[in-house]
Amino acid sequence: MSAHSKKLLLASTSLYRKALLDKTGLVFSCAAPDIDESPQPDEQPDALVKRLAFAKASVLAVACPEHLIIGSDQVCVINGQITGKPHTFDNAFRQLHAASGKTVTFYTGLSLYNSETQTAQTLCETFDVSFRPLSDDEITGYLHREQPYDCAGSFKCEGLGITLFDRLTGRDPNTLIGLPLIALLSLLREHGINPLLESR
Repeated sequence: MSAHSKKLLLASTSLYRKALLDKTGLVFSCAAPDIDESPQPDEQPDALVKRLAFAKASVLAVACPEHLIIGSDQVCVINGQITGKPHTFDNAFRQLHAASGKTVTFYTGLSLYNSETQTAQTLCETFDVSFRPLSDDEITGYLHREQPYDCAGSFKCEGLGITLFDRLTGRDPNTLIGLPLIALLSLLREHGINPLLESR
């Protein structure tokens, strides 16, 4: 099978990541990787997301030969602490309260795994979010409106979350939602996959 004709697999069932990859017009399938996402002791955020992005992609390689598998993982760092998805209102409130008036850094790992050659290209993209000072009532109002409990950082920047910010700083706004498309498309071009040159 030629590199150009390789199938694409997104190692995620996240609706957010699927919607991002859909924007490229490329044909791909999705599968959920089954891995332990626990941080290792003293693991730095960039190392954590790269390790997990690679693990998500590589764990599906046996079941999906002749695929290019896209793995991605994201955490945010608030006051030096690695923070993941809140899952509950109380956790989300604490996250946003801690972020109020501060700049929070998001680390998003990306791994493109070639299941035929068993090789991967793995990287980390960062994105900074500067929060404006938020009142407790604003945080409560936001959380009840959007319920972003499955989102790292406790907000949806593509939705009402934009009301929380003073400034966004980074290479690729898609990174903040969970998939660094600019970096991914660069890696895919190295494998002969370019959405602008695909026959429709």
